[in-house]
Amino acid sequence: MQKNSLIYVAGHTGLVGSAIVRRLQNSGYTNLLTAPRSQVNLLDQNQTFAFLQRNQPSYVFVAAAKVGGIVGNKNHPADFLYENLQIQNNLIYGSFSAGVKKLLFLGSSCIYPKYAEQPIQEASLLSGYLEPTNEGYAIAKIAGIKLCEALSKQYGANFITCMPTNLYGTGDNFDPVNGHVIPSLIRKLVEAKIQNLPEVLCYGTGKPLREFLHVDDLASACLFLMENYNDTQNTVNVGSGEEIPIRDLVHLISDLVGYDGEVCWDVEKPDGTPRKMLDSSRIRKLGWVPTITLIDGLRKTIKDFERQL
Repeated sequence: MQKNSLIYVAGHTGLVGSAIVRRLQNSGYTNLLTAPRSQVNLLDQNQTFAFLQRNQPSYVFVAAAKVGGIVGNKNHPADFLYENLQIQNNLIYGSFSAGVKKLLFLGSSCIYPKYAEQPIQEASLLSGYLEPTNEGYAIAKIAGIKLCEALSKQYGANFITCMPTNLYGTGDNFDPVNGHVIPSLIRKLVEAKIQNLPEVLCYGTGKPLREFLHVDDLASACLFLMENYNDTQNTVNVGSGEEIPIRDLVHLISDLVGYDGEVCWDVEKPDGTPRKMLDSSRIRKLGWVPTITLIDGLRKTIKDFERQL
C-alpha cells in the first residue's frame, strides 16, 4: 500500500475498526475512507455495492460485523447468522465487483471446533462441531472466509483472512449482557466497587481457559498482513500466545479496580468452550509479535471505562 492509497475501513466505529483507523493514521496513511450507517447501510446490497463502485477504494479492511457476548449469541442466533452473512457478502463481493486490489476479512476464533486440539491451528477449521452458544456467528464467519478463498481461487482476487483471538481494549462495548467477557467484567466489578456491593455474581464455573489480545495489537497485525501477506488460501491466526482461567481473570480485574467483595459463580450458566488458544506461529514466523501485556491492556481498558462514568 502507498501512504496515499484509498483505504476503506468497514466498521470504523467498532472496537476493531476504530483500532485499525488509529493504526493507519499513526503509520502515516492519509487517505482513509469511512462511512456511518446513515451514509451506507451494509445490510443493504444495493447501497453497499453502489458505495464501493462510487468510491473505488484500492484496499478494504472488513471489520464490520454484528458482535456480542455469550448471552447475546445464545439468545439471538438467527440475528447473528443472518446479519453477518448479509454484511460480509455485500462487502466482500461488492469489493470484488468494484475492482478492489486487496481485502482483509476478519473472522473470529469461534470458527474453530469446540474441542479442537490446543493450541488451535488454522488447519482445524471444519474438523469438528462448533460451540453451540455462538454457532450462528461462527457459521457466518466461516462463510466469509470461504467466499474470500473462492473469489481468490476462481478469479485471482487478492482477498486474505485472519482469525483474531478474544479481543478487548479501547472502544469496547461495556454492556453487561451484550459485551464480551473482559469489558463485561470490568463494568461489573467497577460498579460493584462504586456501589460497595458485598459480592458479584459471574457466569459459569470460572474454569475455562481463554487467550486475550488487546485490539491495538490486532490492528498492528492487520496492517502487517495487508502489507506483507498474500496467501489467499490460508487464513492466519492472531493471538497473544498466553492464556488465563476466567476465574483468575476475574480476580486480576478485581485487584486492578480495587474491588474487595466476594466473587460468586452461577454454575447454571454455560461456560462455553473449555479452552480456546490459537496457534499463532504462522504470523510469528512472518515477523509480527504482540507488544501489549494483559495487565497493561487491562489497565488501559479500565481507565477507558472509568472515563465514561
